[in-house]
Amino acid sequence: MTDIPHPYRTTTKINLRRAGIITKKNDLPAKSYAENLTSWLEEKGINVSLNTIFPDLDIIIVLGGDGTLLHIAEQAARYSIPVLGINLGDLGFLTELTENETVNALEYILDNQITIENRLMLKSRIVRGTEPGDYRYGLNDVVINKNVVDRILNLSTTADEHYITTYKADGLIFSSPTGSTAYNLSAGGPLVYPGLATILVTPICPFMLGSRPIILPSDMVIRTRLETRDNNENAQIIIDGQPTWILNDNDMLEVETAEYALQLVILSTRDYFTILRNKLHWGFQEKQKE
Repeated sequence: MTDIPHPYRTTTKINLRRAGIITKKNDLPAKSYAENLTSWLEEKGINVSLNTIFPDLDIIIVLGGDGTLLHIAEQAARYSIPVLGINLGDLGFLTELTENETVNALEYILDNQITIENRLMLKSRIVRGTEPGDYRYGLNDVVINKNVVDRILNLSTTADEHYITTYKADGLIFSSPTGSTAYNLSAGGPLVYPGLATILVTPICPFMLGSRPIILPSDMVIRTRLETRDNNENAQIIIDGQPTWILNDNDMLEVETAEYALQLVILSTRDYFTILRNKLHWGFQEKQKE
């Protein structure tokens, strides 16, 4: 069990001397904008590293989309480096600032205290027999996905050693509140306000209609064991969209809250519900102010 020591929102002043810029891979507009932004930062006396994260960075600026931010979330959280997300694509729940807002945002950071949202992260590992593996970390979700098209998975699941059920489904999604708008939402799971300390468990295409998503306290350790019908059956573990492990017969996946959170810089006047309405098209499309 991991304690959750982080308040959801904190206010701090960043002494900005070293900045890291992370660009979407193989994206020419992001690369071009990074060059312009590097020149601007260096004129302000700020040292810049491109697509490399060092522990002594004061801020990480992500140019791309949510996928680019997810790629560096573990390192940023481990080193306690605040992350500013600039959305250069279409859909961005985490990278919500636009390119046109970047310079004003950085000027504000240089002169003012800012709001940090500490986003809960998940850590997971595979236990084979009595041998636990190394932990891997994710911001959005940990997913068990079937490898065989015509077979459902039997996934015996517990929370703090208390038996929940054996899910008969195409897979399971373990999601943080931040990740509730990702695969969890597509699979019929609920939206969860990112300031809540919870872990969501959502079955993917369950065999029984009564097998519903459940929201659990963040201090629980969730364990899922794959029960196979033959030695050829296995499943894939995917963390934040990246294939990570193969789950074999009687292997157990452990999922719990990580000991550190992602520090997300919040500068936009658009609150969480405004973002939901705009990104998910609830009712109408609000105009974004430049």
